[in-house]
This record gives sequence, C-alpha cells and structure tokens, in this order.
Amino acid sequence: MTLQRFTILALLMLLANLHTVAQKPLATFPTRGFCIAAPKAANVDAFVKFINEELAPRQVNVLILRVDFNYQFEQHPELRDSAALSKADVKKLVKASKDHGIRLIPQINLLGHQSWAGTVYNLLRVYPQFDETPHVKMPAKYAWPNADGLYCKSYCPLHPDVHAVVFSMMDEICDAFESTAFHAGMDEVFYLGDDKCPRCGGRDKAELYAGEVRTLRDHLHEKNRELWIWGDRLLEGKITGLGMWEASHNNTHRAIDLIPKDVMICDWHYERPDKTAVIFANKGFKVATCPWRNTTVGAAQVADMAAFRRDATPEVKENYQGIIQTVWSDAESFLKGYYAKKDDAKANAENTPWNCFRTLFAK
Repeated sequence: MTLQRFTILALLMLLANLHTVAQKPLATFPTRGFCIAAPKAANVDAFVKFINEELAPRQVNVLILRVDFNYQFEQHPELRDSAALSKADVKKLVKASKDHGIRLIPQINLLGHQSWAGTVYNLLRVYPQFDETPHVKMPAKYAWPNADGLYCKSYCPLHPDVHAVVFSMMDEICDAFESTAFHAGMDEVFYLGDDKCPRCGGRDKAELYAGEVRTLRDHLHEKNRELWIWGDRLLEGKITGLGMWEASHNNTHRAIDLIPKDVMICDWHYERPDKTAVIFANKGFKVATCPWRNTTVGAAQVADMAAFRRDATPEVKENYQGIIQTVWSDAESFLKGYYAKKDDAKANAENTPWNCFRTLFAK
C-alpha cells in the first residue's frame, strides 16, 4: 500500500470515527445511567430480562434502583414494606448487573421525601419522634398548595437517634447490593430548620443541609463507598428562575460550598435543558445530567453534555460524567409501557420515559 493510499484510508477511518461519536455522543460518556424504582419481588425476573436485553446492549453502565423500604431489612425488620425484596431477589439483580459490567447503586430517600400526599412513609410512621414537623398533620385529602406548605415530610437531621437507624439501613442495603456507592436522594427538601423544631429551629438551612450531606458521606467513606445525591437543593431557585422544585427557595443552595467535592451530583431538569451541570463541574463536583420523559429536552441534554466535555479544560472535563435517564414510576408500569402492553394511548406517546430512553440510548 502506498503512503498516499494509507493516508487517505487513515483519514477516512478517522472521519468515520468522528461521525460515529457525533451521532452517538452518549456512548463516549463515562456515566451512562438508568434510574428507576426497584421491581417488586414478583417482577424481578422480568426486570433481569430487561437488564440483559435492553440495558446491556445500550451500554448502560450505571443502574440506580430506588429501593427505599422495598427490602427485607434484617436489622430493622419493622421498616420493611409488605412483600419486599428478599436477599435472593437482590442477588439476581446483582448477578445480572455484574454480568454486563453495570454498576448497581441502591437508593433510599433520606432527609426529605419521608411522606407523599396523605401517606407517611415507614421511617416516620415507625419512628414519629424523628419528624422535623410533627405539628403538621397529614390531611385527609391532599392538595397543593396548602396552608402548611406540606409537600413531603422530612426527618430532623439533628435528632440524636436518627442516624443509628439510617446508617443501619444504608449499610445493609449496600452490603446486599454489593455496591460501592449509595444514592441518598436528598431532593426537594422543603421542611428543614423548622422554627418549631427544638433542635433545628433558627439554624442556617444551608449548614443543616450540608451537615447532613457530610454526615452521610463520612459514614459511607469509612466503608470506601461514594455518596450520590440529586442536585436541586444546591441550586438557587429565585434569582435563576429555576423555581422551588428544581432548585432551592429556602437558602440551602449555599451548601454547594460546604460539602465534600467527592459527592456525585445527579442534576435533573425535565422541562428545559437548563445548563446547570456547568455550575457543579466548575465547583469541582462530578455531575451527570438527568432527563425523564421529554425526548426533545433529553436529546438537547445529551448534546450539551457532549459539548461541555469537548470544550472544557482538561481539569474540568471529567467532571462532566454523562447522562442518567430517570423513570418516576414503578418498574412494572415502565416495563408495560416499554413493551407496549398498556391499553391506553400513553403507551405510544412520544414524551414517555420509555421513548426518551430509546431515543437517547440507541442499541
């Protein structure tokens, strides 16, 4: 082969490579994630099939399962959901993930999201003394907005007994999932530093939030595990116009400068491709952008992440970790929609989490 022909061939191969990267930038990201509620015990085998046949061929390498109380805790059996996952169920999920090099990360919502609508979840139901706002009673019929500003209950991060329970749950779930990381949620915390709380009242909310992040992170760090959290409470919501859901209206945003830089940030925006990953990356955090069901927004977020990585300085580039597709339903409903087993028109709608997933994660 002449030098000229070799040079032309090499150039063509390089162009083909660049075309592939341009067409599928997500494939080049360090983190290619999927986040969903852990399946119920009866549907573990169906979800293992989904891991084998759908996640693995798409090179998904991080699977976050929102477990919460859907596990047969041995140290605190009083916190189990009914028909919760057994250790044998979890090991099926662990094996399927390991077989395909997928990092499996369990999540339990900590601090906030201790209730939903009119239901108090297991931690505060069993241990009501941990409630940050015991004076706020659960309504017979939930509506938003409401006079109490009730979205979800929180536990008091300064209660002297709360972390003994929380740490036990974290350790047991991480051991069961053989995980090197734990996702603590920590999103949409509206109740924090309540004036009527005898421990938290009058304290700086940013310091309270940062203190809980540090407490959880330090415990995990002792066991060589990472802490992952949603990023919304670390963003300012009023001046930026991001609002009280995707960012903070109660001054927790200053905690971004008070927490360790090895906390992994999952930066979610579902209706607009807000470019807040830049804030986290330039602060020294590793960050992944998290779409949900809007395919146009999700595609823009993939393109943005590719551009961030391309244009960043060498010192910051690897802070832009990638994309994590989120699903905010139970696993069973998602699989029905994904495999078009739903009878309603939603199954074939463009803006569904399964269509967003298919659009962003090509096989």
